[in-house]
Amino acid sequence: MDLFAENTGEMPVALLDAARDRYILYALSVIHARALPDVRDGLKPVQRRILYAMYHNLGLHPSARYRKSAAVVGEVMAKYHPHGDSAIYEAMVRMAQDFSLLHPLVDGQGNFGSVDGDNAAAMRYTETKLRPIAEDLLSELDARTVHFRPTYDGQNFEPVVLPAQLPHVLVNGSEGIAVGMATRIPPHNLREVVDGCLLLLKNPAATIEELCGVIRGPDFPTGGEITSTPGELLEVYREGHGPVRLRATWTTEQRGRKHFLILTSIPYGLLKAPLVEQLGGIVGEKRLPQVVDVRDESTTETRIVLELRAGADPAADAAAAMAWLWRHTKLSGSFPVNITCLIPTDNPEVGSPRRLNLKEVLEHWLAFRVETVRRRLQHELAQLQGRIHVLEAYEKLFDALDEAIRIIRTSEGKRDASQKLQARFGLDHEQAEAILELKLYRLAKMELLVIQEELAEKRMMAGSIEATLASAIQLTALVRNELKSLRRQHGRDRLTRIQNMEPTAGAGIAEPEYNEQDYIVAEDTFVICSRDGYVKRQGSVTTVEKVRVRDGDAVQWLYRSSTVAPVIFVTSTGGAYVLRTDAITATAGHGEPVQRHFSFADREAVVGVIPLDGRGLPAPEPGAEGEEPGPWIVAVSRQGRVIRTPVQAHREVSTKNGRRLMRLEEGDSLIAAWLSDGTEHCCVATREGWALCFPVTEVSASKGAAKGVGAMDLREGDDVLAFGLSREPAAGLTVVTGADQPETVCPAKHRGARLGKGRRLIKKGALTRWQRAPDIRLSFEEGEEPA
Repeated sequence: MDLFAENTGEMPVALLDAARDRYILYALSVIHARALPDVRDGLKPVQRRILYAMYHNLGLHPSARYRKSAAVVGEVMAKYHPHGDSAIYEAMVRMAQDFSLLHPLVDGQGNFGSVDGDNAAAMRYTETKLRPIAEDLLSELDARTVHFRPTYDGQNFEPVVLPAQLPHVLVNGSEGIAVGMATRIPPHNLREVVDGCLLLLKNPAATIEELCGVIRGPDFPTGGEITSTPGELLEVYREGHGPVRLRATWTTEQRGRKHFLILTSIPYGLLKAPLVEQLGGIVGEKRLPQVVDVRDESTTETRIVLELRAGADPAADAAAAMAWLWRHTKLSGSFPVNITCLIPTDNPEVGSPRRLNLKEVLEHWLAFRVETVRRRLQHELAQLQGRIHVLEAYEKLFDALDEAIRIIRTSEGKRDASQKLQARFGLDHEQAEAILELKLYRLAKMELLVIQEELAEKRMMAGSIEATLASAIQLTALVRNELKSLRRQHGRDRLTRIQNMEPTAGAGIAEPEYNEQDYIVAEDTFVICSRDGYVKRQGSVTTVEKVRVRDGDAVQWLYRSSTVAPVIFVTSTGGAYVLRTDAITATAGHGEPVQRHFSFADREAVVGVIPLDGRGLPAPEPGAEGEEPGPWIVAVSRQGRVIRTPVQAHREVSTKNGRRLMRLEEGDSLIAAWLSDGTEHCCVATREGWALCFPVTEVSASKGAAKGVGAMDLREGDDVLAFGLSREPAAGLTVVTGADQPETVCPAKHRGARLGKGRRLIKKGALTRWQRAPDIRLSFEEGEEPA
């Protein structure tokens, strides 16, 4: 412990305790002095200090002239805010941006940034003053309605909170990150918020459900459309946190023969310029075939124009384009609500952080507003009573004017005259001083009438205020009437639509539904897969020799296909992985491994590639009774099992884990898989040199993944080396003997029945390898129509 002791003789303090205490102080400082807004005025300290300095020190009222922003920042930094000028200026800039606040508090002149993401000009170039709605935050300060505290240097005083006449914590919202907590309160429509306050004043027992019937949801300055259901919004307001789904709004236009999709608003907080750039990239890459061009025609209102392709259904194209954009861009997202703010405590200078629901926010603000109005009335009453006190002295004076004048004239001075007037007429010091300061012209008879009228008026006003202060009903009615007046003065229509409560954009157009195939540009291409499993697609291929592959690799499968057609990759483990052709990388390079698209097991390899473009598929053949119609996939395993299954079962794009084509025994693997129309012969060759060819139709078709049936009766220790399909008696597969001699396995020489032992291909030795020819198809048959 001595290591932590100081030389002052004080008790040592453990480093852990010191660090904890200091960190707690730091956290509290961030929470109270920087990050969280006060529920009463909805402001953070820096915002409050900026507005107070503009109002109290610089007199920048809405009717005043503009003043340089640098002057405001300097005043705030010098007297109120112990932080840098950049933090002060950034806070002031945000309060001037109509795309950041629903009701900006600062009237800015000059460049204060834009929704495109442009930064504001330097403070020496811009000018500011207060907006009328900001004055409603500050105008009651002179009535001593709120507590004041010393500034950081003790030279001035600042208000602990502003006497806000509106619940700005909901109207303009707030965002901040503190230590261990954060807040993100969305802005709300002023009319709806005031209506919610009026409802709660009328019925303090109103439920959150009833309040949500008035305050329907957030209202963002950039518009947009809320897609959350009423139940989801209710849950957000009940718990004080949760996501609110928000997306862009759109409509369609026609100019001559051209049709356009117009984005009329974007989600709150989304920068427009990067968005337009992203849309341009999407259109340029042809990822959105319904759109051929994009441009930004925005002025003060958002207007992003997407030109639709010609010769199609514009309404369907617009809906399909929006469905894709909502799914793949930030035009659709969510706003995470977190209504955390400071609430008042017994100490008027310190607030307590707490997450509130909608009703609690309104209750705290209304309690503060009623108390503010009460203190304002008390201040007005004190001023009236002081004036009445003076007027009553004047009234007494006029009843004995001559005597009062004589007393004053015979006095030795002001003090002597004051004492004599107090003694003669029963006045106090303040009344006597007021009489002595009275101007001579006010001794006229007409002035007496004016004083008596003013006295009567002031007594009536004081009586009215006293009655209001004595009656909770009258006080509440006053608050209600003032709220209604502010609603008429500052209220405006909702900018953000709520999908489940209002008509959607593009009336007459059905709600867009996402269909992945709508966004694939249908064009012919070539699918290329190498022997080592590298896949790619190319727009054109002249000869196989010119296709680039890695050193030591070779083209094994090359098919012509449409980008919308799926491709089946059959693997050695019996898996079938289906990928749409457009998802294969288009490149003139080596391509990429197939397993980048899928989750292959260790040593799992491609043994068959089957494109499902209808132009390359044989006509569907009826199978045997009860069988699925062809064409089929035929595959043989190393242990001599064969399966025939319809390609129809594998047309849909698979997940990364693929589907099961064949269930293999432990230690078994597929040799090859081919596309069959049911007229071919299966040609099988074993490693020990036996060969067998039998009709494909001898293999019963299975509807799904199965173990298959025996293809060949293998001798002990033998396994299948090669498998292919033959459509001609003399054609088949080629294998190589130990003497490096090629041998052909074909139906003409090796035909037999399935499960036979086959015929001897060589007299001595064994086969060394399968000389597998590449499966190439550079064109479709003459007269074939696109799929």
